[in-house]
Amino acid sequence: MDVPDLGPLWLTFRLAAITTLLLLLVGTPVAWWLAHTRSRLKSVVEAVTALPLVLPPTVLGFYLLVFLSPESVLGGLWLSATGSTLTFSFTGLIFASALYSLPFMVQPLQGAFESVGHAPLEAAASLRASPRDAFFSVAAPMAVRGYLTATVLTFAHTIGEFGVVLMVGGNIPGRTKVVSIQIYEEVETINYAAAHSLAAILLVFSFSVLLAVYSLNRRFPVHVG
Repeated sequence: MDVPDLGPLWLTFRLAAITTLLLLLVGTPVAWWLAHTRSRLKSVVEAVTALPLVLPPTVLGFYLLVFLSPESVLGGLWLSATGSTLTFSFTGLIFASALYSLPFMVQPLQGAFESVGHAPLEAAASLRASPRDAFFSVAAPMAVRGYLTATVLTFAHTIGEFGVVLMVGGNIPGRTKVVSIQIYEEVETINYAAAHSLAAILLVFSFSVLLAVYSLNRRFPVHVG
C-alpha cells in the first residue's frame, strides 16, 4: 500500500488553525454588531457575510484571484511591500480561506450573542462595568457555546476547501498544495490507495468534528437574557 505524502495534510491543518484564529478576531466584532445593531445596513452585511454559503467556490476563487493579483491595488501594494505576490502563496490562501469560512464563524457567534440578550449587559452596566468589561466578563462567557461551535466548524470547513484554494493558490508543493488538492491529484493519477488513505483521515476527522459539536451543544446550555 502506497504511503501518501503527509506534507499537504500538515499544511492544511496549519492553514485551518491560522484562519480560525484570524476569524475569531475579525468575526467577533462583526457578529456582535449584527446581534445588536438596528442599522438599515444589517441585512446587507448579513448577506455579504453569508455569500460564501451560496456562491460557487470557483466563482469566489476567480474574483479573489483577480482582487489579489499583482495588477490589483491590494496585490500591487503587497508586492511592493514584501516582494512576493498574494496569489499562489500561503498568505493568499489565508486571505481566501478567511473569506470563504467567514459565515461559519459569524453566524454561530451572532446567534450566541443574540441569545445572551440585553438584560445581563444592562445589569453589568448598572454595576458601572464598561462596555468592554461587560463583554469579556458577561457576554463572552455566556456565549461560550457559540464560540466552541464557530471555532470547530470554521476549522473543519477550512480543511475541506478545494475550489477557492485551487484558484487562488494553485498546486505548489510545500506552499499551497493542501490535502484536498492532493486527493484530487492522486485520483487523477489513479493512485487510489493514497487517495483512500487521505480521504479516510478526513472522513474520520469530519465525523469527529460533528460529534464534538453536537456533544458540546448538549453540554453547554443556551443563555437567554
